[in-house]
Amino acid sequence: MHPITVIEILSAIGLIILIMGVSYFLPRKKRKTAIKIILIVIVVELAFFAIRPLWINYHRGIKTEQLTDYLEKRYPGEEFKISYRTSRSYNPYHMDVRFANEPGWSYSYSVNENEIKQVDIGVPDAELPEEGRHYEGLGD
Repeated sequence: MHPITVIEILSAIGLIILIMGVSYFLPRKKRKTAIKIILIVIVVELAFFAIRPLWINYHRGIKTEQLTDYLEKRYPGEEFKISYRTSRSYNPYHMDVRFANEPGWSYSYSVNENEIKQVDIGVPDAELPEEGRHYEGLGD
């Protein structure tokens, strides 16, 4: 499990324990309200952890289509492959592109609502980024 995920889960559990600790010192009549709050927090946290991956995958699909359209307009007739890193350390909306006519080179694009920009480039040994056929200036 990734450290970010562990921190999120521990924070969620900590919030529940904090509310339980506070409710212990409340009068008996208010404990029922505190238990209801705890149950609501648990449901919200479970929904967050269940829905978040689906939300990211849904938006990643949309952004992949946007990037595909962008690349087809910018480089007509060229073949390319879009991939993305699945680790939690990486932005899920940064996508790696490899062009068939430029083996060994990889380009990373950031896809936002309003813009698509090249943010990184992987070059073969002894090459400069500016020598790439698809180099766009890294969004400068």
